[in-house]
Amino acid sequence: MQLPIVDYRSPTAATDFCTSLHETGFGVLANHPLDQHLVEGIYREWQTFFGTSAKQAYAYDTVKLDGYFSPKVSETAKGNTKRDLKEFFHIYPWGRYPAEVSDAARRYYKAGSHLAAELLQWVEASSPPDVRARYSIPLPDMIQGCEDTLLRVLHYPPLAGDEEQGAVRAAAHGDINLLTILPAATEPGLQVLGKDNVWFDAPSDFGLLIVNIGDMLEEASGHYYPSTVHRVLNPTGEAATKSRISLPLFLHPRREIVLSERYTVGSYFEERMRELSRNGA
Repeated sequence: MQLPIVDYRSPTAATDFCTSLHETGFGVLANHPLDQHLVEGIYREWQTFFGTSAKQAYAYDTVKLDGYFSPKVSETAKGNTKRDLKEFFHIYPWGRYPAEVSDAARRYYKAGSHLAAELLQWVEASSPPDVRARYSIPLPDMIQGCEDTLLRVLHYPPLAGDEEQGAVRAAAHGDINLLTILPAATEPGLQVLGKDNVWFDAPSDFGLLIVNIGDMLEEASGHYYPSTVHRVLNPTGEAATKSRISLPLFLHPRREIVLSERYTVGSYFEERMRELSRNGA
C-alpha cells in the first residue's frame, strides 16, 4: 500500500485529498503553500538548539505543558511501557519560547494554522451529508480563537546502541486532535498501519506535507475519517548515527466544542490524559 500524493494546486485537490483521508487516515500534499525555506531554517537552528545546554532552562511546565521535554520525561504511547527515544519542545502562542532561536517557528505556527483551517474546510465540504450533520458546528469554526493548537519541535537523537530493549523513536500511536500537519522530516522513518494491518512507509521526500486525522475528528465524524495508527522506526546502519528533526502541528478545537453525544473536546482530552497518566507517560 502507498499513500497517494495530491498536488495542492490541482482542481481536484480537495476531493482527492479527502478521499485519501477517508480511506487511509492520511493525506500527502505536494506544492503546498508552506515555505520550504522557512521549514529548512527551523530544522537547522533547532538542531543546534537541542545540541546545547540552553534547552534545560526551559524545562516543561507540569501544568501548562509548554517548554522543553527531555528524553527522561518523553512520552509513553498508549499500550506501551517504554518511553519514546526523543526530546521535544512545545510551542503555544502564550507559551515560553527560546531566546536562542529566531521567530521562524512562530511564523510557521501561524502559516501552518492558516493552512490547516483551509484543510478543515476541505474536510467539511467533502463529508457526506449524514457525516456533516454530526458536526456540532462547522469544522473550521471549531478552531477559531483557540490557543491550544500545539507546534512540537521534535528531535530524535542518534542511536548510541545502549537503548533500552524495545524502546523506539515513536511507538505506535494515534493523535488526539482534529488534524496534524507534518512537513517531511529530515530523515525517513514514519510508518502507517494499513487497513490490512500491515505497516508501510509514509512518503519522505523533502517538501511534501503529511496530514493525518486525529481521534477528535474520528469521534466527531462518527469514524468516517479514521485516526490511523502510525510510528517512527529506529534506523539501522549509518542512518542510526543521524538525528531526525520533525515539526508536527497538532490542530486543536476549543475545549467547549461538542464532539459527539459522548464527549466535549475538554472531556475527551481529560480522559486521554488520565489514560496516559495510568500508562506512565
